[in-house]
Amino acid sequence: MSLELPSPISAYVEANARLDVDGMMRPFAADAVVLDDGGRFEGHAEIRGMLEHAAAAYKAVFTPDTFRHEQGQVVVEGPAHGDFKGSPIRFTYRFDLDGDVIKALEITA
Repeated sequence: MSLELPSPISAYVEANARLDVDGMMRPFAADAVVLDDGGRFEGHAEIRGMLEHAAAAYKAVFTPDTFRHEQGQVVVEGPAHGDFKGSPIRFTYRFDLDGDVIKALEITA
C-alpha cells in the first residue's frame, strides 16, 4: 500500500528505508524534539545520536501502513523490522509539523 504522507514525513520514511541517517535528519527543524523509548532528544545533535543508535545500529526500518490526522498531529502506524528483540514491532509515530519541517516526534510501541 502506498500512503500519501506529508512531504517531511515521506522524506523521513524513505531515508529510513535506506538507513540513511543524513536523509532522516533533513526534515527536522533545528530545534526539533523527539521522544523515544523514555528518552527526550532535542536539536539535531541529540536526534542524530538517537537515530544512529536506534535506526542504523539495529537496522530498524519503519514501514507505515496507516496514517491519520489527530489533534493537530499526523499519526503514522506500522511495523518496524530490524536486528532487535521482538522484531517486527508495531510502532506509532506522532508528528508535529510546521510547514515542511518536523518540529516534534513521539515514538511509541
